[in-house]
Amino acid sequence: MDPLPVPSHIHYELLLQLLERQTMPVLQSLTENGRQGAAWRQSRECIHGAIISLRKALVLQKQCEEFFESQGVPVSYRWSLNETGVDEETLGKIED
Repeated sequence: MDPLPVPSHIHYELLLQLLERQTMPVLQSLTENGRQGAAWRQSRECIHGAIISLRKALVLQKQCEEFFESQGVPVSYRWSLNETGVDEETLGKIED
């Protein structure tokens, strides 16, 4: 059986680190430096929500991977959409 393509975990980790280490501190400093207001608070809440969603998505993907592997379906981690590995015939079978 052909491996099932899934995103590499590093994609989640990169986004999480960017948001947690760079975006949130800047938003925090903006609100602490006199830019209080609903808009800045809402921006921080939005980014915090994105962080939570990314963490959940990574956990869900890992759970799916465990299920696939328990069913004998190998997983292939992908770094980009340009990677090949699943041919047109396989895609046709998946879509049916």
